[in-house]
Amino acid sequence: MERARSRPRSLAAADAHQKRVTPFFKGLLLAYALVWIALAIRPKYPSDWLLENLLVFALVGALVATWRRFRFSDFSYFLIALFLSLHAYGAHYTYSEAELGYRMEELFGWSRNHYDRIVHFSFGLLLTYPVREIVQRTLRGRVFWRWLLPLMIVLSMSAGYEIVESWVARAVSPELGTAYLGTQGDQWDSQKDMALAGAGAILATLATEACRRLTGKEARELFPW
Repeated sequence: MERARSRPRSLAAADAHQKRVTPFFKGLLLAYALVWIALAIRPKYPSDWLLENLLVFALVGALVATWRRFRFSDFSYFLIALFLSLHAYGAHYTYSEAELGYRMEELFGWSRNHYDRIVHFSFGLLLTYPVREIVQRTLRGRVFWRWLLPLMIVLSMSAGYEIVESWVARAVSPELGTAYLGTQGDQWDSQKDMALAGAGAILATLATEACRRLTGKEARELFPW
């Protein structure tokens, strides 16, 4: 019973590690800043670029505002930066006209530009671990909930994003709604996006559990940057 109530050593060690700013984190911050600045120069549709980045500004602002109270592991910051970089690329061209999506469309014979689908899948794949880290370090409960809650939170975030996305498009710039939403004529676009985010979240959860069982360590402990 006493062992169950005590805090896992790995989490305590993670908290101690997060109290200092590592060289890796500084390099990651610089790299993302350079990527974002490069993709902010001459975007294909400036008004759409601004809409795409409103939620990014909100997310980065939240990370800065909570910096003193909660810091993620460097591994989680890496995953977050990777996702934001994928988003920045899509925002530069708009998701439905991303150059990488067109190249994959030609390569695989797809009938549409699927870059938006890739990013929605990446939303679940890359952000589930950071969410799990929040749950692990702030909530006490059964191990089952530590796995289920991140999945539920990511799915809720995906659904919430689709709703907020439509509100922003209608409120800020209705004439850019189609380009901003990137449905490409698919009436089930939002549902497919959420399903892909869920699939990515499930894959991330399974990979994290497999890593823990095979190595006896959390994924962040395998990357001591």
